[in-house]
Amino acid sequence: MSWVILIASGVLEAVWASALAASKGFRRKKPAAVFVVALVASMAGLAYAMSDLPTGTAYAVWVGIGASLTVVWAMVTRKERASVARILLLLLLVASVVGLKAVS
Repeated sequence: MSWVILIASGVLEAVWASALAASKGFRRKKPAAVFVVALVASMAGLAYAMSDLPTGTAYAVWVGIGASLTVVWAMVTRKERASVARILLLLLLVASVVGLKAVS
């Protein structure tokens, strides 16, 4: 169950990071509210997962999922440009997260 919660928390990390950018320095209320809720839920899930999983592994997986999904979302919404190099590096990051799970 810890792995499921960790993965969900990583997804929420991407949500809060994207909402933070959309809040324009907390000047937009709805994205700022989404940021706060997603941040609290993401951190709570990470804390729960870390009670059962090694700290380094849990944190690396959480950051990897969140960072990957944040970049993918930015590419899909055209806030960042997609390139072959970026996509290959994201795939390498995802493979590293899967590898950490495999050896845990």
